[in-house]
Amino acid sequence: MKKRGSGVKSNKGRSKESIRVIILGAGGRDFHNFNTYFRRRPSCRVMAFTATQIPYIANRIYPPHLAGPHYPRGIPIYPEEELPRLLSEYLVDQVIFSYSDVSHEALMDKASLVLSKGQDFVFLGPKETMLDSQVPVISVCAVRTGCGKSVITRKLASLLKRKGLRVSVIRHPMAYCEFKPVLRFSTRRDVEKETCTLEEREEFEPLVEAGITVYAGVDYERVLRVAERESEVIVWDGGNNDVPFIKPDWEIVLVDALRPGHEKLYYPGEVNLRRADLLIITKVNEGSEESLRKIRKNITLLNPGAEVLEAPSVTRLDHPERIADKRVLVIEDGPTITHGGMADGAGASASRKLARELVDPRSYAVGSLREVYKDYPHIGRVLPAMGYSEEQIKDLENTIRRSVCDAVVVATPTDLEKKIRIDQPTVRVSYDFNVDLLPLIDRFIHKRVTPQGQDGIVEGDEGPRL
Repeated sequence: MKKRGSGVKSNKGRSKESIRVIILGAGGRDFHNFNTYFRRRPSCRVMAFTATQIPYIANRIYPPHLAGPHYPRGIPIYPEEELPRLLSEYLVDQVIFSYSDVSHEALMDKASLVLSKGQDFVFLGPKETMLDSQVPVISVCAVRTGCGKSVITRKLASLLKRKGLRVSVIRHPMAYCEFKPVLRFSTRRDVEKETCTLEEREEFEPLVEAGITVYAGVDYERVLRVAERESEVIVWDGGNNDVPFIKPDWEIVLVDALRPGHEKLYYPGEVNLRRADLLIITKVNEGSEESLRKIRKNITLLNPGAEVLEAPSVTRLDHPERIADKRVLVIEDGPTITHGGMADGAGASASRKLARELVDPRSYAVGSLREVYKDYPHIGRVLPAMGYSEEQIKDLENTIRRSVCDAVVVATPTDLEKKIRIDQPTVRVSYDFNVDLLPLIDRFIHKRVTPQGQDGIVEGDEGPRL
């Protein structure tokens, strides 16, 4: 476990000549917006960040070596709950909203709070925050957390690699541990060394195991420049339902058949829907025909020019016999089940076909896991794989140990038994989509990548659509 920052100091007392700003964030987009827009603007003074969604990421300092020469003491990070006090105490002029997967209603509640206090409520758009790449970029984003971005990213990267191209993945930031400008993962050892949460392992491990190098960090200008030196194509692997940090040549966006209408109800997911070159409706075999009709109608209204694919989900159990007619505890991917808003996921879907009963973990939950169920009452009879600190990982282990069940179904992408002890028999769930992306990859290579695998864009090819 990496040591987390503490000992917040403020920048109070600065001159009122500059525009005073607070950035609302969740350990990712907030730092990118600061780096790309505010860091070199002395006319603006970022007084503080706030943090939400992810536990244990507040009460830290965005360090001086990243904040730049105008911030010799760094920038304090407070819990978002303290925003009303901060607005008054720091004499704030503007609040910059900088995180994702927030309902339009909740977003405007935040805007209304800020506006009622007299400050501006501001969004920074792609023109100001997207970085230009020297090599072709494919972005994989979504309208909600948990649509299946990681699966599509792995499929794309693997196909590009099989074509003989040097491909790297750049992952949306998860700045939950130390603030390192650039992180590079090409082996399991790298993952073990540089990560401190289960969520990070869930994203990095499967790609590394497929032989794909992954980049992340905090300063994405530097991340991109390092990745460009090793890559002929870059795949941007989005986080939550955020928009890409790097300007894509081909923009792929996923829509979830199990959450019809959400493509119009969550920020910035609707932005992604409207920008997409290719929309993939995932889990179509699990959604109803009425759900699919609603999604298709919204696509026609909001982005009629986009290409559309429909992708059935495919789940596999490595030992299905262990759960046949048994009482099982299902562990699901954490973000999908918490701020993604899903009652359950792939693990529950696969288990219901064989198991006698899905055990409700609530009565067995300990420590921080109890708080998770209070904070997210929509969660079904599953256990989200929460592990944002060593203490929380221990709470997860103890909750599993206390659960009365015949087997544990592990549907998180990381190999959980390498991190915690599970005494009950385990069954791992793998998750995929039955969709053929090869013709689209061939078209992308033909239009965007020069022959013989040399770097560059094909001259004379206009526009992002393929």
